[in-house]
Amino acid sequence: MIIQGYNYFCDMPDDARYLRSPQPDERFIEENMVFILPDRLRKFRRQLWHVRRNPGPVHVYVPLFRVNTIMASDPLPAGYGAVQDVYPFYTHTTRRRGRALDYYVLFLFRDKDSYVRCEAALPADGAG
Repeated sequence: MIIQGYNYFCDMPDDARYLRSPQPDERFIEENMVFILPDRLRKFRRQLWHVRRNPGPVHVYVPLFRVNTIMASDPLPAGYGAVQDVYPFYTHTTRRRGRALDYYVLFLFRDKDSYVRCEAALPADGAG
């Protein structure tokens, strides 16, 4: 995987969860989602982005928009459904205009130091 404009990235951890609005109103299904991050990742929440694979034969991904997040210790916002596991949601790609779009949620870093610090806060199997 190559992230356009970013040399360093990490996958979401297995213990991250998400909320979805029961009345979705968005261009992307991720726009009304709120991801619940473990507290150990508090300082990296601004580096969490939705990314999409560019069409074509190469696997180049581009950042779409920053992920809306809360921390596990924060109160849950009103108006959302039950807390759900992240990974089953991402086992199915979104279909738009008859073709599948490949979406991921990744921590994106412009410098190696931030990447190394975040990777140390993730479990061994959660680093990208």
